[in-house]
Amino acid sequence: MAPNGSAGFRDSPLEPGIFLDEDLGSDWYIYESTEPAPHDDLLPDAIPECHPTISPQLYHTIMAPISLAVILVLSFLVKRRRLHLNCWNGVPGLLSPGNLLEQDGHRAVAAAVLALLCSELCRLLLLEPLPGTRAGTPATREFWKVLALLYVPALYSPLLACAGPRHRLGYAAGTLLAWGHCGAHAWHRAQCPLAPKIHRLYSLLSHVPVLLSLSLLSLWYPALLLRSLRSGDSPGPRISGKSYCRKYLKAVLSKRGRKGSSVKIEESLSSRIRSYLLSYIYIPEEGFRIPLKLVVSVTVAVVAVYQVAVLLLVAVVPPLRIVRAGMTKDVVVLLVQFGLVPSQGAAAPGDLEQELRTARHFLWALEVCYICSLVLCCLLTCAMLLRSLGMHRSNLRALYQGAVLDVFSKAHILRPSRESLVCWMAFSSFQAAFACLGLLIQQVIFFLCFVAFTFLVVIPLQLGTSSPLFGIIQNMWPFWLTLVVAVLLQHLLAHFQFLEQHSLQKEITNRRALYIVTFLLFPINVLVGVMAAVWRVVISGLYNAVHFCRMDISLMHRGVETFDPGYRTYCHYLKVEVSQCHPLLKAFCFLLLQPGRPEPPAPPRDTQLEEGPESSPCCSRLLPGLQLMHPKQPAPGRARIRRIRARWWVAYTLLHNPSLTASRKTALADPAANGAQLGVPRP
Repeated sequence: MAPNGSAGFRDSPLEPGIFLDEDLGSDWYIYESTEPAPHDDLLPDAIPECHPTISPQLYHTIMAPISLAVILVLSFLVKRRRLHLNCWNGVPGLLSPGNLLEQDGHRAVAAAVLALLCSELCRLLLLEPLPGTRAGTPATREFWKVLALLYVPALYSPLLACAGPRHRLGYAAGTLLAWGHCGAHAWHRAQCPLAPKIHRLYSLLSHVPVLLSLSLLSLWYPALLLRSLRSGDSPGPRISGKSYCRKYLKAVLSKRGRKGSSVKIEESLSSRIRSYLLSYIYIPEEGFRIPLKLVVSVTVAVVAVYQVAVLLLVAVVPPLRIVRAGMTKDVVVLLVQFGLVPSQGAAAPGDLEQELRTARHFLWALEVCYICSLVLCCLLTCAMLLRSLGMHRSNLRALYQGAVLDVFSKAHILRPSRESLVCWMAFSSFQAAFACLGLLIQQVIFFLCFVAFTFLVVIPLQLGTSSPLFGIIQNMWPFWLTLVVAVLLQHLLAHFQFLEQHSLQKEITNRRALYIVTFLLFPINVLVGVMAAVWRVVISGLYNAVHFCRMDISLMHRGVETFDPGYRTYCHYLKVEVSQCHPLLKAFCFLLLQPGRPEPPAPPRDTQLEEGPESSPCCSRLLPGLQLMHPKQPAPGRARIRRIRARWWVAYTLLHNPSLTASRKTALADPAANGAQLGVPRP
């Protein structure tokens, strides 16, 4: 053994001719670590390789042909039902994976399939793109990732397309597909719950949305199949959205003006706080339904936030725990020399237990700050997504009424265009991407804030040591006191000396004193302006980071809000939704297309009323010759009167809708041409 306790050089491979100073070796290796090494089971490489019964290659080999066969069979089924005799004259139409512009679609099925697709894409892009593509050059792996972006949607699209035909065969095929996917994923997770990639629990945690979505589909399709077997399939094509449009029209026509005083009663502080908190909770209202595309977008965004949160959690917290468990006294000596860990003074060279405990406590504090900031960011992101639902509802209602300027900063024509269609197609994807990036930005900002508060305030108070923040505040108290006194003085002088109130009007007075005070306080106001500028940067950064996931508001000024890609996408999305899914317009079209009810047969005419003077002796005296009897028209029924009145109400509503003015003819756009009374001319 080397002298002076330099046992660290005993097993070191040294080349001939290299000599080390024994004193230097004694100083560096005098504190030999006696702590146990971290367990190998914490490391990702300690997970043994797992070979499930249903391998990923076998799963894709079986499910991909089955999904393709289901799509082809249902396509021929839809073609036969719609074309009947001309079934084989054309190419069978492909099934639509969800009618995203309709209101009566299967919302739960669409949300579950899109959540499944988002989870699978997040997992495949981080791990192995496709089974058996791990080997190869980086360029080859990127090529397989691009193929995975096209293959995964094609694999899971039949799960959503089976609900499109609204036929029992489609529900049966959807049941078999959902059971097959769910059984394969559940069996694979049961046999191989841990994986060596990223973290041993990451594969299991990232599969939670997949299993939940497939479980929902496995229960939903059998329920639809049983309902179809009981009630039977409708012989004709079903008009989607008819029931919702009728409910919306009924809710609009049933509204009455509220009578009462218009004086606003002042609310208490608790009621205002309650109202503000309830604004972040979407409460459904009668007569209005959130569009299907928006439901899918919010669901995909929540799933994407979960996937990113799991990745951030398993990528940082386990390494911190490994570092804390493997912390040695040699590392503590280095941290003490750099001043990162406070020293206890002139202690014995081998007595570093207190410093070691302090260093581990610091790492534990970092871990707590990271977890707290991640939880706070997830809650804030979900709250912003829920708050956006209420904003979507108010915007859609305003556009349904034609109040375009209440939503947009300038007038827009609500009609589809090339750019609006592109934005509508990318809306859900943009929402998921914005939510993920917003979560990352929030995590960085809030983690730094938590760390600064913990190490500048909490830990110094625990250890009883001085903090740099406390020192700055203590040394600069005259500066802070001067700023506070200057601001208070200006407010008091402005209230009592420089502002005079006469009845209902306020005027500026003591202008000479106002000029003197303004000139004297100019240097101090410069310092106040610096603090205000710093606060402006902080509050704008926090506000933009928190609201980054919301696409219904712009993070830029109204003059340049068109440069915000998220807000521009949202505006064009609203144009497509309002122009194609206006519930009042659809209700009016449904009323026009509704077949009239057969009228009851007219009562038989009296056979005695004939032509000739003998038919009525009295009438023959007054009108000799022909006697013509006109039958009385039957009175219309109440149901027909109500239907006519409802149609005229809808026509009147559509006629006075400003958003439809650009779509009418020139004669219809002129109020005088429609018989309307000309009002007071506008200035």
